Amino acid sequence: MRQWLARTISRVPPHWRYALLVFAVSRVVLSVLGVLVRQALEGAGVGPPPAEAQMLQDQAGVSPHVWYSMWFAWDAFQYRQLAEVPWGSWTHTGFPLLYPVLAKAVAIPLGGDTELAMLLISAAAYVVLLSYLYRWTLLVLGDPDDHAAARRACRYLALMPAAFLFHAALTESLFVCLAVAAFYHAERRQWLLVGVIGYFLSMSRSVGFLVVIPLAILLLRERGYRLGPRALAAHLRVGWPLLLVPAGWLTFMAYARWRTGDWFDYQHEQRRGWQIEPQSPLRTIWTGLCEEVAPIDRTRLYVALVVLALAVAGLWWLHPAYAVYTVVLVLASMTIGPVVYRSLLRYLLIAFPLAAALAGATARREGDTALAPVLACLQGVLFALWIAYWTHTVI
Repeated sequence: MRQWLARTISRVPPHWRYALLVFAVSRVVLSVLGVLVRQALEGAGVGPPPAEAQMLQDQAGVSPHVWYSMWFAWDAFQYRQLAEVPWGSWTHTGFPLLYPVLAKAVAIPLGGDTELAMLLISAAAYVVLLSYLYRWTLLVLGDPDDHAAARRACRYLALMPAAFLFHAALTESLFVCLAVAAFYHAERRQWLLVGVIGYFLSMSRSVGFLVVIPLAILLLRERGYRLGPRALAAHLRVGWPLLLVPAGWLTFMAYARWRTGDWFDYQHEQRRGWQIEPQSPLRTIWTGLCEEVAPIDRTRLYVALVVLALAVAGLWWLHPAYAVYTVVLVLASMTIGPVVYRSLLRYLLIAFPLAAALAGATARREGDTALAPVLACLQGVLFALWIAYWTHTVI
């Protein structure tokens, strides 16, 4: 039996084996930690802050088991509501619809259990994300046999401070999974597949269509970044599927126009529901650094600026397209103004190229030994805050 099991496991490709291992270990550790923290708080008679009391009630409505209900917070309940609306009855377009549409479809064979469907989608996307990250790292670091670096990249992504959100009933794992998949196939010059993946990527989050910019940079790389008429015609013949990336968001806009009569209903819903007024990301940064804001908001902004700096430093190991990807998407999230501060740590999860850059920077064992525990401790503290009802620290 043992030999049969060993042979069976050995037949599984290494990227799938390691992806499943990282997912399982992180899920078990976080679940145990979450239950222990919640039990300690309840034993000490510590209740949630007033702003979080409703969240605790909503979680209890999902399940009495903390290990299950703790993965639902804020936007998760919005997605659940959208997923439970009958087909064709959506009129609320304040959230892109890929995640709730998938949840509605997956819930059908589950007997209509929307919450379980959402968690299964997030879990599956996280495993596929780690598998793609493993293979993408082998490509971008230049050594197809450096599996140790690929494993480090997967570990570092799983240890990012807010990476526990990849397990939550939110869009993080789905979005980053599609992003890594698009770049992996772009590195392999499979542009039709890139376009199809990018179409759904841009339907999963409002900033998704901007990924076409770094993907186009990778396309230009194929012919030495030549921009003459003939070169551009050649780029178009090969890379026309990239037009599918912005087409995904245009599809969502067309759906909003059909349902509400307003092409820009998403933006108007954001304004009505969350008082979001688009502005320059530089203004958002200036406000956080130079004007009166809460210390926790300024701290989160500092973290975002460190991520941007690391993205630029990552040019030593990665192609410039990946620095462009990180900078463009992080700055795009800041266009919603100061309201972004409370969710910045969540939005920074898009910066998956940092995992590969860190893997390249820690080729020596001493570097990995020092970095991994630091990241684990940071995530542990942030996750404890999440469980301790202070979800606004993260989302």
